[in-house]
Amino acid sequence: MKTILITAIALSGLVCNAQTPADTTTVENADTTAWNIKLDGVTVKAQRQLLKQEADRITYDVQADADSKTNTVMDMLRKMPMVMVDGEDKILVKGNQNYRIHKNGHYDPLLSKNAKDVLKAMPASAVKRIEVITDPGAREDAEGVDAILNIVMMETKHIEGVTGSVRASYKTTNHTSLGAYLAAQMGKAIVSADYGYSNMTGKSTYHKEYHERTMVNTGNRQIIDSEGSNPGRAHFADINASFDIDTLNLISASFGGYFYKMDVLGGGSISMLDAADNEIYRYKEHYSLPSYSHHSWNGRMDYEHKMRRKNERLTLSYMLALTRQHNEQETKYSDMRNFPFNYDGFLSNVNERFTEHTFQLDYLRPLREGHKLEVGAKYINRRNNSENTQCFYDKTLTTTGAAFNHSMHITAAYADYMWSRGKWSARAGLRYEHSYMRGHYPDGKSADFDRHLHDWVPQASVKYQINDRQSLKLVYTTNINRPGITYLNPAVGTYPMSVQYGNPHLGSTRNQSIGLPYMYVGQHLTLQIFPQFKFTDNALSNIIYADGDTRYLTYGNVLRQRCWQVETYIQWKPFDKTTLTANLNFSNNLYDNPRQDLRQRRTSLFYYVYAAQKLPWKLQLSGYIFGQLGKTCQDVYTYNEPWFRYSFTLQRSFLKDDCLSVSLTAGAPFNKDMHYKMRTIQGDIRGSGDYVNAQNGRYFQVSLSFRFGKLKRSVKRTDTTITNDDIQGGITRGK
Repeated sequence: MKTILITAIALSGLVCNAQTPADTTTVENADTTAWNIKLDGVTVKAQRQLLKQEADRITYDVQADADSKTNTVMDMLRKMPMVMVDGEDKILVKGNQNYRIHKNGHYDPLLSKNAKDVLKAMPASAVKRIEVITDPGAREDAEGVDAILNIVMMETKHIEGVTGSVRASYKTTNHTSLGAYLAAQMGKAIVSADYGYSNMTGKSTYHKEYHERTMVNTGNRQIIDSEGSNPGRAHFADINASFDIDTLNLISASFGGYFYKMDVLGGGSISMLDAADNEIYRYKEHYSLPSYSHHSWNGRMDYEHKMRRKNERLTLSYMLALTRQHNEQETKYSDMRNFPFNYDGFLSNVNERFTEHTFQLDYLRPLREGHKLEVGAKYINRRNNSENTQCFYDKTLTTTGAAFNHSMHITAAYADYMWSRGKWSARAGLRYEHSYMRGHYPDGKSADFDRHLHDWVPQASVKYQINDRQSLKLVYTTNINRPGITYLNPAVGTYPMSVQYGNPHLGSTRNQSIGLPYMYVGQHLTLQIFPQFKFTDNALSNIIYADGDTRYLTYGNVLRQRCWQVETYIQWKPFDKTTLTANLNFSNNLYDNPRQDLRQRRTSLFYYVYAAQKLPWKLQLSGYIFGQLGKTCQDVYTYNEPWFRYSFTLQRSFLKDDCLSVSLTAGAPFNKDMHYKMRTIQGDIRGSGDYVNAQNGRYFQVSLSFRFGKLKRSVKRTDTTITNDDIQGGITRGK
């Protein structure tokens, strides 16, 4: 770790003084783009700021960052204020997962369900800017978010025609990614398409785990030593189109999907020892997924009508979202000594289907100067179906199974009022949601149930613009989460020494927060400090307990959370060709489960530090290190040990307009393996786990990106559309 920090400090101190003598030059830096024009000994210099603060959002100009030529969108997110990407590529916004992802201002189910995979394959060169919408308003607050991550795709404004790009990358872990983007204009219609492919080999997905668990009631200790891989192929595609009927009417539509299939293989040894370390039993496990596939598809259509009054508009929207997941896993046991069960393997077959129809109406009307009112209504018809069977390889081939259907009807209405005058602006809104949930068991093994939920969701904010560079804002937000089918499905999954089942009686969770963000945006320094307090009294959470040596897992609205948090973002440009960036999140978290009389409080710091240096011959050298100091709560039972990741990149652009970009990346070059450790310190089961993933260890990567053509216009979108992302614990959410 010391070697890495010294290397990062040395990298950040590099300064290049090479200049290109010319009457007119263009100089690109990681945080600005500057044009120098020489006029009789006088140099006029205009700078393009990388970061911009608006009334309800923070905007990152991706194209002003030279790294965008060869980096992915996931790489760029690490530089965003209020965004964190941890060592497992889990994205956090404002320190949590209560956010949704939009694309061009519209909710994108493809990104929201599969953000980790899609954003790692999406080139940053296709993205114009990334926005963190910190104050979404009553129109969206109820739906499980207190922030929105909006990815705005590129639009070029030169000549009409066709534009596009192709990209490819290869890692020494045998991980290959390919992709292409194409956009064209045909009369009043504009169409764009994006396709990506990722080939994941056994080497690139290799992982190993080591667990020790002690059963408090019996004193027995379980040891699990396993390894495996998830080779497979993933495809994603997205098509967008818009049609201008006339100057007041616009129709836009999109269709996209994500598909992957994996050949999962793995296994290991499991043993149980008593308190004196005498062996009780042992066996070896081998598992495979002969049939595993996941499909996610979504389509959307919006109609926008602009009124004669400036900025007055009416929008009608419809969205369809589908997810189909099939998981067939076979597990076999061998070398069994005192095996505690009467079977030597089992076949588990799980089919899950999700279908959602959403209809929405939004109306925005400016009132007198400085006043606006937005109102709307929404209806969601959501259906989940799950079938789960297990066939045990015993003398009689015992088969167990369960089927569960869950439906939800959500009706909502909202009003949002916005006001601005001089240096002051304010926003206040209220949303009401009624949810009707019904559970049905086709096999008749359990009684059907239904439930009505009523939620009022207020929000408010006040902002003061101190001067052109500084602002201060007070924000209060409320949002809710609803349980998904994974949490609700009562089907019992039985495995050696563990049992898992859902809880059909779960309700929605109410999350609240209050914050005071301050921001300074200067020519060489950008600073944001965002202290906030978050609290929840009925959060959805795991419930883990033991009966003898058997571990049980279910879910409940049992968690009380309190979080004091300070997010800090610093971007400093000490020299023309040097940029330093730091993204820090300090938090103090309390997790309290009164039902089990357990509580855990932890203090931690998540950090991301980046340095970039321009070199001669259009080269750029950059590096980053990110990780966690202190211990972070996973739930009321478990916390994470400190960890870190780091990488170095050298890149260069070629050809006219730098349309060809090449980069070489060394990930964790001084560490073959990067460990991720967890400890369970309370509850019926205590222990520790050590995880190693090939994707986080040493690798070398070459990436190429080529842009071609230019386009005068981009695909249009309506200003508002449908957004759904309120589910926690379901197949429809995979951030």
